[in-house]
Amino acid sequence: MELVTFLFDFILHVDKYLETFVRNYGMWVYALLFLVIFVETGVVVMPFLPGDSLLFVVGAMCGVGLMSYPMSVSLLLAAAILGNQSNYAVGRYFGPRVFKWENSRFFNKAAFDRAHDFYERYGGITLVAARFMPFLRTFAPFVAGVAKMNRAKFTFYDVTGGALWVVGIITIGYFFGNFPFVKAHLDKIIWAMILIPGLVIVFGAWKARRKS
Repeated sequence: MELVTFLFDFILHVDKYLETFVRNYGMWVYALLFLVIFVETGVVVMPFLPGDSLLFVVGAMCGVGLMSYPMSVSLLLAAAILGNQSNYAVGRYFGPRVFKWENSRFFNKAAFDRAHDFYERYGGITLVAARFMPFLRTFAPFVAGVAKMNRAKFTFYDVTGGALWVVGIITIGYFFGNFPFVKAHLDKIIWAMILIPGLVIVFGAWKARRKS
């Protein structure tokens, strides 16, 4: 229970945690951020890490000189691309057996089913759109692997979506993250980043199921 409480507090106050880490550990923050983004995108049992809000806060940190914008973009883009490649490889290895897996603490079958419905409806573009949708971005490359999407085609969507996600959100944070209004309402902005894409996923999956 304490771990769940900590995770919620970390997600909603990622700016304070990250700033403290930067001030205490300096360059090690880049290794930590690389790991977080890689795990969120590359490990199918870790869909709850705060990717969007983390990138936004990293941009804000770059905006005030606490972090390097070029280094942050380069490392986190590499983490996002490599994470998806790893997730795709795992899905491709397990293949159709995944549909028989039961829900457990290590596998969210409902989230997998929603991602699969979304993928069936929108195809490869799902990999680009999913970058901006919590939970779906963790399962989308896995689903593409299960569906045995061509590696070259997957890599194209992986790199395109990763670039739009990482560069886009860090840049927005860089220019707007330090506005007084944004800093005062960051917790609400983070909730919006989680809930709005989540509602889009649920609605898309519902429509896909109705159509099928």
